[in-house]
Amino acid sequence: MDYREWIDSFLHIACIISVEQGEGDNDLTYKIIAANDGYKRSVVASPELFEDHVPYTRYIKRDLNFELMVRKCVESKTPLHSYVDAAYYNAWMSIFMIPLKSEDDKKLCLFSYELSPKADTDKLSDISANAAAHVLRTCIRLRETDDFQEAMEHVIADIRTLCSASRCCILLTDFEKETCQVLCESIGEEDDDDRPLQFYIDQGGFFDIVKTWGDLIDGSNCFIISGEEDLHHVERVAPKWAESLKQAKIKTLVIYPLRSGHKTIGYIWAKAFDAENTMQITETLEITTFILSSEIANDQMVRQMKIMSSTDLLTGVLNRNAMNNRILNNDSGASLIEKEYGMFFVDVNGLKSMNDSKGHIAGDALLKDMALTLQEFFPGKEVYRIGGDEFLVIATNITREQFDEYNRVLRANTERKNRAHYAFGSSYSEDIPDIRKAMQHADKAMYDDKELYYKRHPEYEWDRRTARKG
Repeated sequence: MDYREWIDSFLHIACIISVEQGEGDNDLTYKIIAANDGYKRSVVASPELFEDHVPYTRYIKRDLNFELMVRKCVESKTPLHSYVDAAYYNAWMSIFMIPLKSEDDKKLCLFSYELSPKADTDKLSDISANAAAHVLRTCIRLRETDDFQEAMEHVIADIRTLCSASRCCILLTDFEKETCQVLCESIGEEDDDDRPLQFYIDQGGFFDIVKTWGDLIDGSNCFIISGEEDLHHVERVAPKWAESLKQAKIKTLVIYPLRSGHKTIGYIWAKAFDAENTMQITETLEITTFILSSEIANDQMVRQMKIMSSTDLLTGVLNRNAMNNRILNNDSGASLIEKEYGMFFVDVNGLKSMNDSKGHIAGDALLKDMALTLQEFFPGKEVYRIGGDEFLVIATNITREQFDEYNRVLRANTERKNRAHYAFGSSYSEDIPDIRKAMQHADKAMYDDKELYYKRHPEYEWDRRTARKG
């Protein structure tokens, strides 16, 4: 049968795909039997350059998910529709597949699609009842608690159940720093390895595997391992990962990228899922990952904003706003500063002279050095930059002996060569229980110490005159 005239009657982009059996059981070839001008123009510069009865990979990159959908359509003899984020086209793709009857018993289907630059809400919601129920459950999970981490733990457990998978995980990635970390993970009793994924990440080298996932997805919406042919593809693209999959005896795996804008922020994957239910799983995960990508990106943005609002951008230590919140939370009882604690006020000496003589870049270097010094002397303690040249350290859960040792170390290093010089004052909660009075005491002691420094160094007289009086 000649399909050329028939396919030309379609107004939308369309072609006819055949699935032909090769020599091996898993050796299948997907060919374009005929295509209309719309499809031809989408894959070649001119329709005259297009040839029928050739593998579709002559015109576009191989897409295992596309092949899976074609195979499902012709084998089930059921029309299929999917709405996917097609990164290869930088657009959303509405896909339609309809099985066709063939006079020579070929396995054929009509393939048609529409592209849109942004996600269409109506099309996203046009899903099966089962998929809709799961997506609704995900949305409820994300709103039933204010604890984002707790919500995600519930979501990933639901996804593992949906996929009938032995393990499911959401992995966050930072491609600039080449790091990754587990956001949440659900491990079933049937999984033969009860160690969390973070265990393997901590061993090192795991990000090298993660970097290959983009090549495997290769512009598609996901990557699925559901048979031997898929595993062979992994061997060709990511041999190191293929070896690890073989050792773990993993035969089925689905990976969806989590994208925010044009940036991949993580992946969601399910191991040892129910391959018989692949289409429903992919339909559901397509929408679920769309929702989760937005939620995770929003959570990361909020966390970043909190960090920026509480961090001194020059030195990287906590800022005055963070210090004020810390004291206010202690006053209200929301978050008590645990006793016994020590307060240490530290002020950089000679900063104005440095700014005037060598410039503000040199002065900034002095402040950065002071911050590093305090982080070195007070590992794990709270270090704040509370003014231009002033710092505060709150050291909680320390004994009198530890408090005295901090004072000794600070005193021994106040005038190190080629390092920031400083004055300091301190107070111990056992001596002054009221936290605000303790801060006032330490602040006054610091300015008394600063006066002594300027007496020893008259060359900094201008700094002394402009210093705030305690």
